[in-house]
Amino acid sequence: MDTSSTPATGVTSLHIVCPSCGAKNRVPRERLAESPDCGRCGTALMQAKPMDLTPEVFDKFIAGTELPVVVDCWAEWCGPCRMMAPHFEQAAAMLPEVRFVKLDTEAAPQQSARYGIRSIPTLLLFLDGQEIARQAGAMPAQAIVGWVREQLGA
Repeated sequence: MDTSSTPATGVTSLHIVCPSCGAKNRVPRERLAESPDCGRCGTALMQAKPMDLTPEVFDKFIAGTELPVVVDCWAEWCGPCRMMAPHFEQAAAMLPEVRFVKLDTEAAPQQSARYGIRSIPTLLLFLDGQEIARQAGAMPAQAIVGWVREQLGA
């Protein structure tokens, strides 16, 4: 991860992109648990629940967030996607140090094509702006958490 350190204090900070307005925020690592808000729009940056991303914010969020990001690629009409939604929310609460986001494949056809989404639900795991893993199919919360931890080597 590309972290910034202030020489005088030795404080390490991370960049976290706001899921609402797309602004890049620098947050000291030790303040992540203090529910930091976006400096531009006031949206909570470390919500322990999935955040819906618009196609306009998605690319900024993935590229600029220096925490692991799990993306649930879904669509409203998809039964398995709707079944997995509460499990995805539970997994987000269990891994507060990981950003969980939802991408509606119907509203984001460019991102869906770019990442080769052929079936939904599909989970994508990003680290430092790069996709490091993917998993197709609905999963219960514990399986999502286990998958993320395994991929991150935690």
